[in-house]
Order: sequence, then C-alpha cells, then structure tokens
Amino acid sequence: MSTPESRRVWRRDEVESPCRNICVIHPETGLCIGCYRTGAEIADWSRLTHEERRAVILELPTRAPQLTRRPRRGRAARLNDGG
Repeated sequence: MSTPESRRVWRRDEVESPCRNICVIHPETGLCIGCYRTGAEIADWSRLTHEERRAVILELPTRAPQLTRRPRRGRAARLNDGG
C-alpha cells in the first residue's frame, strides 16, 4: 500500500524533540528534569541543525544520573555527618 501523496510531501526527517512535557529546570544542574536538556538547548531547539540536535540527543543519557541523586536531608544527613 502506498502513502498518499499529501502525506509524503510533509514528511520531514528531523530529530524529534526529547520533551516529555515535564518542563522543570533543576536549580543546581540547570537541566530539565523531564528531558535532561539545558534551558539554552530547549530555547534553541527549533534553530539547531539536524547534526546539533542529534549530538544533544546522544548526550542526554549521560546527563540523567546528575538528577537521580538527591541530597540527604534531615535526620539521615545528620547521622552521616556524625551529628
């Protein structure tokens, strides 16, 4: 079955945005907690070239661990600090 001509015309080979609609920038890392992009990368996404987008996408998995560790607070932090 062939694709209708109207759909073929509008098909674009672009790197999709990694946005997950959880748009919150972590105050310490500067990364979005949903997609792991920086604020600048999010703002510039529509202007980035295919290659630039691809480079960002390939780097995202290395950023995820920066957001998974939460600082210890309260009693747990005091116990670990010896106080």
